[in-house]
Amino acid sequence: MSLTIHLLGRPRLERSTGEAYRFRSRKSWALLAFLILNDHPPTRSQLASLLFADADDPLRALRWSLSEIRRGLGDEGSLDGDPVVLHLEDTAIDVRVVARGSWQDAVGLPDLGATLLDGVAIRGVPAFESWLLSQQRHVAGTTEAILHEAAIGSTSTGETRAALDYAIRASTLSPTDENHQALLIRLYRLLGDDVAAEEQYRACARVLAAELGIAPGPAVHAALRETRLRTASPADPASVAAILEAGSAAVAAGAVEAGVQSLRTAVRLADATDGTALRIRSRVVLGEALIHSLRGHDEEGMAALHQAHAIAVEVGDATAVAHAGAELGYVDFLRARYERAETWLTAAITAAAGSASIIAKATGYLGSVESDLGNYAGALDHLATACDLARATGDPRREAYGRSMLGRMALLRGHLDLAAEHLDASIALAEGDHWLALVPWPQALRGEVQLARGDTGGATLLLDQAFARACQLGDPCWEGTAARGLAMVADATDDHDRAFALLAEARTRCNRLADPYVWLDCHILDAQCEVGLRHGHVDTAHWIDAMQALAARTGMRELIVRSLLHGAALGHDGDARAAALMAADIDNPLLHARFDG
Repeated sequence: MSLTIHLLGRPRLERSTGEAYRFRSRKSWALLAFLILNDHPPTRSQLASLLFADADDPLRALRWSLSEIRRGLGDEGSLDGDPVVLHLEDTAIDVRVVARGSWQDAVGLPDLGATLLDGVAIRGVPAFESWLLSQQRHVAGTTEAILHEAAIGSTSTGETRAALDYAIRASTLSPTDENHQALLIRLYRLLGDDVAAEEQYRACARVLAAELGIAPGPAVHAALRETRLRTASPADPASVAAILEAGSAAVAAGAVEAGVQSLRTAVRLADATDGTALRIRSRVVLGEALIHSLRGHDEEGMAALHQAHAIAVEVGDATAVAHAGAELGYVDFLRARYERAETWLTAAITAAAGSASIIAKATGYLGSVESDLGNYAGALDHLATACDLARATGDPRREAYGRSMLGRMALLRGHLDLAAEHLDASIALAEGDHWLALVPWPQALRGEVQLARGDTGGATLLLDQAFARACQLGDPCWEGTAARGLAMVADATDDHDRAFALLAEARTRCNRLADPYVWLDCHILDAQCEVGLRHGHVDTAHWIDAMQALAARTGMRELIVRSLLHGAALGHDGDARAAALMAADIDNPLLHARFDG
């Protein structure tokens, strides 16, 4: 690349040959960053209002900054039109590398971990300040995600010392993230430094107690028990395959912990055979069991999947690359590391050209990512494709999942009849295939459809059933979503104290393990803010701050807008204008009704 745009830390242009132009105005940097990071081209009037409203002639001031940006970009870029479209060629941008590049490239960036547009303070433009704070939080989140991925990826290739450095950097950025802490402790144990592992555990316990009032969860405790794998004696592939099948059968029958232990043994023994396929398969099966069946152990599951992916890439097994990549994308989706999820899932779809079942899985997850982000047109296309592929391959579970996400999207956009159709189909498909672990999710959403229709009795019946089933399963996410729905019923029936209590309980339940569905936590926070504003709850400002931070950090576009609207209701300067700007490209009639009102 002949031109590099550095937006992390002190912004600057850098050329591979010759001296790069230096912007004379901080607003030129602000404008360039907005054009790079905004999802859709803004109009000139929007840009003038956003950054130059205090100028005597805002449009003239905008033209001057656009001209300066053109001078800086030179032949590598163009900036034209209304809306203003930025075209870049032969140009690297550090924030894009962090979000969508390989971790190998990202960790080589000189300013990885620095604040976006550090030192570019522009006063008197509150809407831009709100937007910039949101983007700074998001870049911080993507930085953590890439460092975490770098640590796991390095571990999978035996570079444990390098992995330790990345894990330390990630945990420093967010000390209360149990996944970072679990990874760091696990790496100390793998390196044989048990003293450091114990010290890190105690430090983690102190931070969690002081900041969150909680103790370390299962993921951290599991990391503390991690041991270095000893080389096994040469093993018979047939025996290893038998252990693998027995472990899988045990997990399927509900004996999850015993089954997972057998799968761990299968991985260790597979490494003592000459069978590369067996080494890959054992790790994929273990990773899936840890992620989907044994809650709180996603870190170990991701490590197994990264190893499987690395081995599969090395030997050219495209199907295995796709299989492992789809599961890694799913974990990143749950954790709201959406750019990383999109990278994994898109690559998995490409690699799985001959496997309709893997394409269905990855496409369904990709549709879920787009839905969480508020990109509804893309979400609809992906989820509909996933459902079609699932039907064609005779996979009712995959279709049930896809229909549940289509139902959620229709509910969020106010299309109640369509939501009911999808959710009823999801429940029927899941029950028909005895996949009872999914049922509380579409059932709770179906209860919210009835609430939106004004049927509080029907909503209560469905939500009570969903909550009871979720508790029986011990699924924190489904417990949380059902509790949220019951809280909204309580508020609708004027039992406001119960509504607040249930919303607090919903957040506690959905976050009790280190591998929650992060979108759901933000969705519950949205309800807390909404009900809090309606009734003047003393903690409302705290909830709004928490929602703005979480939504921005993860890039959930619609929930960012909703959080800014909540902030505007409290009188936060600039939040309303920033919300309107960000909402313009979100296709949700219910959201736009908030502005019309």
